[in-house]
Amino acid sequence: MEFFFEFIRTTGFYLLTPGNVIMIIIGAVFISLAIIKHFEPLLLLPIGFGMIVGNIPSIASMPLSVYDAGSVMNYIYFGVTQGIFPPLIFLGIGAMTDFSTMLSNPKLVLLGAAAQVGIFLTLIGALYIGFTPQEAGSIGIIGGADGPTAIFLTAKLAPHLLGAIAIAAYSYMALVPVIQPPIMYLLTSKKERLIRMAPPRVVSKREKIIFPILAFLISGLIVPGCLSLVGMLFFGNLLKESFVTERLAQTARTALIDIVTILLGLTVGASTQAQTFLTKQSILIFVLGATSFAIATAGGILFAKFMNLFLKEKINPLVGAAGVSAVPDSARVVQIIGQKEDPHNHLLMHAMAPNVAGVIGSAIAAGFLWSLFVK
Repeated sequence: MEFFFEFIRTTGFYLLTPGNVIMIIIGAVFISLAIIKHFEPLLLLPIGFGMIVGNIPSIASMPLSVYDAGSVMNYIYFGVTQGIFPPLIFLGIGAMTDFSTMLSNPKLVLLGAAAQVGIFLTLIGALYIGFTPQEAGSIGIIGGADGPTAIFLTAKLAPHLLGAIAIAAYSYMALVPVIQPPIMYLLTSKKERLIRMAPPRVVSKREKIIFPILAFLISGLIVPGCLSLVGMLFFGNLLKESFVTERLAQTARTALIDIVTILLGLTVGASTQAQTFLTKQSILIFVLGATSFAIATAGGILFAKFMNLFLKEKINPLVGAAGVSAVPDSARVVQIIGQKEDPHNHLLMHAMAPNVAGVIGSAIAAGFLWSLFVK
C-alpha cells in the first residue's frame, strides 16, 4: 500500500493545480478554434496541444518540461530561446512570397511602414506602465502581427516573457478576421470602401531577382540587427525567383517551414506553464498586445486616407489595414470587406503589397529595437 500511495503522489491528477486546469482548458479552446473556425490552424493547433503538454505536472526529479535541463522538450525549445526557428520560418516565407504587387506600386510600401506605428506607440505605453525598455520593445513588436519576429526579439531582449508574448502574438495573428473588420468599418466611409484601384503592372523577371539582393543590402546596412530575419526572408525569395534553385525553394516553403512550425508551436505552447504564465504581467502583455495590433491596423488605414489627399489615383483605405504582417490573412480580410460593399471590386492583389511590406517593416523594426535596447 505504501508503494501504491507513493505512486498516487507522483501522478498528474495529484499534482494538478487550478492554474494547470485553466491552461489546459485554454489549450483546448485553441485547438477548437483551429479545427472548427479554421483560425490559423497550422499555428493554433500545435500551440494549443503544447499548452496541454506543458500543464501536465510531474515530480521535480523528472526532467520533462521545456524548462527542465536535459529534457527532450528543453532541447527542442533551444531553437526558440536562441532565436533559431524564426529565421528558418522567414526563409520559408520568402520562398513562398511574391513581391510583384509591391514592386508594381511602390507607394503602397508606405502603408506597411505606417502600420508599424503600433509597435512604437505601444512601446511608449509599456514604458509608462513600468516595463523595462527591453520588455517594452518585446511587447511593442506584437503590433507587427508577426509571431516569428516577436519570438526572435523577445528571445534576445526579454526571454522571461517569451511564453506570454509568443502566445499573444500568435493569438492576434489567428484572430485577424475578428479584430480588424470593426476597425476598418469604423475608420472608413462606404464611399471610401467602394474605391476601385487600377490593376497592378506586370513586373519583369529581372526586377524580381534584383529586388531581394538590393533590398537586403539597403535594410542590412541601415539596421544590421535585422540581418537574421530579413536576410533569410530575401534569401528564400531569391531561391524562388532565380528559377535555378527550385528544389531548394520548394523544400524551404514546404518541408522545412512545416517542420519548424510544428516544433516551434508545440514548444511555445508548452512554455505556458500556469506557474509562470498566469500572472498580472501576462494579462498586461495581452492587453498591450491587442492595443498595439489595433493601433497598427488603424495606422495603415489612416495613412492611406492621408495619402489620398495628394493622389489623383486614390487608394482604397481598406488596403492600409493589410500593413500588419499577418500574411496573407490581413489581405484576405481586406478582400472580404471590399467585396461585401462591391462584389466586383478585387483588392486582394493590392492588399498584398502593404502586407509583404509589413513583414519587412516588422523585421526591420525588430532589428532596430534590438540594436537600441541590447544590453
